[in-house]
Amino acid sequence: MEKILVTGGCGQIGSELVSALRGKFGNENVILTDINVPNYEVQEIGPWEILDVTSYESIKAIIKKFEPTRIFHMAAILSATGEKIPQTAFKINLLGTFNVLEIAREFGVRQVIVPSTIAAFGPETPKINTPNETVMRPNTMYGITKVSIELLGEYYAKNYKIDFRSLRYPGIISSDVKPGGGTTDYANALYFDAAAKKKSIVFVNPQTTLPFMFMPDALDSIIQLSEAPQENLVHRSFNVAAFSCTALEIAESVKKYVPNFQFDFVPDHRDKIAASWPQSIDDSVARKEWNWRHKYDLDGMTRGMLKNLNVISG
Repeated sequence: MEKILVTGGCGQIGSELVSALRGKFGNENVILTDINVPNYEVQEIGPWEILDVTSYESIKAIIKKFEPTRIFHMAAILSATGEKIPQTAFKINLLGTFNVLEIAREFGVRQVIVPSTIAAFGPETPKINTPNETVMRPNTMYGITKVSIELLGEYYAKNYKIDFRSLRYPGIISSDVKPGGGTTDYANALYFDAAAKKKSIVFVNPQTTLPFMFMPDALDSIIQLSEAPQENLVHRSFNVAAFSCTALEIAESVKKYVPNFQFDFVPDHRDKIAASWPQSIDDSVARKEWNWRHKYDLDGMTRGMLKNLNVISG
């Protein structure tokens, strides 16, 4: 019987991942952990624990209590927030992951899944169709920690036989959690502002182009990767993508369904971070090794977001 531990289970991806995993493996077999207390409804559904991933002893106690077979380590400080508190981002992102891998080694947890990011790339990385293996010299603390995590995971896989796997997410768009702390949050904000019937102020240039993915695809990708047969995998860290678009194209996609929606572009320091990232991603390695396929394009994501936010029906 699988027992799955999710760190950062109250975060943007973690909260929806917990729900998806509980639907697949049963409520009692998926343990939500987070530094924050989950809402009451979540508490009633399945097991949960408060967890500070920077505390080795705290993780150890939870591992001994639940004896998980897999860990989805989602706890992290995101890019924009990480530039405000880089020391904290280092501790939570990198030292937290080190703690998780050490615990996995000590207690024989068979698999550790840690999401990476396109922020692991940097200004020297090819920006168009960024390959799976390329120059990785990020200029943000978030990106630096994620590159280090990928290398650390490979070390633990080679030396301690931990089944470490990671995928480099593009910008993730979700209707369940409001934007907060990510450089790509301008995209999420466009949908939430349209739902709130207020003008959206976009903090990047209209032509800033980035790869994106709708949350259902993001959840499918991480679960598919975790279940892929080990013998099919040559790599441990994978690019994944769905589509790329400009900030203006997202705004216009929203306006197609909400004609009265207003927006303005007021770029700030976050636009420079976005400009250092790839504009499009080559994820052919993931598609070959574990048959990754996305389902949503920009228009499909927009319809899904606006439907979930009760802006449109059908």
